[in-house]
Amino acid sequence: MTFKELFQQTPLIAILRGLQPQNAVATGAVLIEAGFGLIEVPLNSPEAELSIRLLSEAFGDRALIGGGTVLTPEDVDSVASAGGVFVVSPNVAAEVIRETKRRGLVSLPGIATPSEAFTALQHGADGLKVFPAELVPPKGIKAMRAVLPGGVPLIPVGSIDDSNMQGYLQAGAAGFGFGGSLYKPDYALEDISTRAIKLVAAYRRSTAV
Repeated sequence: MTFKELFQQTPLIAILRGLQPQNAVATGAVLIEAGFGLIEVPLNSPEAELSIRLLSEAFGDRALIGGGTVLTPEDVDSVASAGGVFVVSPNVAAEVIRETKRRGLVSLPGIATPSEAFTALQHGADGLKVFPAELVPPKGIKAMRAVLPGGVPLIPVGSIDDSNMQGYLQAGAAGFGFGGSLYKPDYALEDISTRAIKLVAAYRRSTAV
């Protein structure tokens, strides 16, 4: 299944910052069981490339794994070599976007302004991570949505939880990335599962309105 197909099905990205490789497969299993099909391992996590590889090998037929906090072309190569299929950055770096596309991966750079958004798209970005979402409330999403090409996904990341998804969706957000509201290294598997189920249910309720 392609990134676009999975994103259309459930456009929610689990961000596993701080994930330890020994916990990767068990964590991925509870997320997929809850309905997540897109899992991001930030590269500033311990042995991130190993976690990406383990997740890709275990769940490549059911989910897509990507790398986050990707800052350089070399980081892109690390994600690709580990089996990742999408690249998420906190910023717009033309060389990172170009390398991502050269390697055949999905590019999701971080933007917070229309200027950054258009710059990212000019370099080939597939979607836009709106980050930090705390600085871009739903009104900001609505304003950007009015000028950006209609098919470009806007994906708020940062302090997104079950309480604020609906407002962002109504403003034109296409999906979300969840960090601390879903995962921290010290959360028990049962807690991660509960949080994941709650977030997926909240998203589905919001889209049913």
